[in-house]
Amino acid sequence: MSERSEQNQGLLAGAKRLLARATDSRAVDLDVLVSRIKAAVEKYLLKDDENASEATVAQFIDGLQADDLCLILACERGDESAWSDLVERFTSTVRSAARSASSNEDGAQDLAQSIWAELYGLRVRDDGKRASKLAYYSGRGSLAGWLRAVVAQLAIDHHRKHSRTVQTEDDAEFDRLAQRSDDGQEAFLASATRNPEDAISDKLTGAEMQRALERSMKELSNEDRLLVKLYYFDGLRLREAGSVLGVHEATASRRLTRIHGELRDRVESILISELGWSKAETANAFGQVALNLETDLEPLLAGAPNVGKSRIKGP
Repeated sequence: MSERSEQNQGLLAGAKRLLARATDSRAVDLDVLVSRIKAAVEKYLLKDDENASEATVAQFIDGLQADDLCLILACERGDESAWSDLVERFTSTVRSAARSASSNEDGAQDLAQSIWAELYGLRVRDDGKRASKLAYYSGRGSLAGWLRAVVAQLAIDHHRKHSRTVQTEDDAEFDRLAQRSDDGQEAFLASATRNPEDAISDKLTGAEMQRALERSMKELSNEDRLLVKLYYFDGLRLREAGSVLGVHEATASRRLTRIHGELRDRVESILISELGWSKAETANAFGQVALNLETDLEPLLAGAPNVGKSRIKGP
């Protein structure tokens, strides 16, 4: 058997495993799925390692989001039921991302509507199929995360399109989000030539987490907020913070542990019930995104206090 035949057999086997993993395969055509998987493998795996082993390719395929990818392929096929499910499941996600990327509610509504039009595909290609951004989704990450990246990318594209002649102070700030930061971190979003799935959504995700945390902090009791301020913002040790509150160091430590749990639960509730995040996305964000925010949220979101960790910087 030739090497190409072996690769095709591996892709076919991987596609069958993906369909078996899906809760609802939505009658996705196997050939269509193989084609989509092949494109993803070539773009994200073989591009950097053209000699990737069969095991590596199989692992890559088995890491794709089965249900999300099947949903998108069904939508591309013109399945109205799948489209209705997509809108129902992710309307809150799109609205939340649009609000984060817009300066006012009207702008957020316009952006959200534009996103659904882009996803549905109002233009028709030469082959008779709709030109939809859904074609860019490969299943590598969660569909909700990809949608947030698409929202952010479209917001920047719209902004640049309508502000090429006049650069206001707000314009300059918006553009700074799309460029490299002063400390050399990753760009907020890649250039327009990149696949929207490659757009960096961490900034937007981080902003939503930050706001959820700020709301949760305001819901704490005055004494709990004071303890957080003394320990994280003012840099006091637990013994010193306890003295201010008139309690023993051990009591202050137990209170801080309780506060961590309450904050995490409240942030998670806001992200899931109000912003449309999934539990898996929320758990991943606590483990990954929080570590890269401009404000260090990790000590507040971690499971237990650690005096040795760097403290949150105050304003």
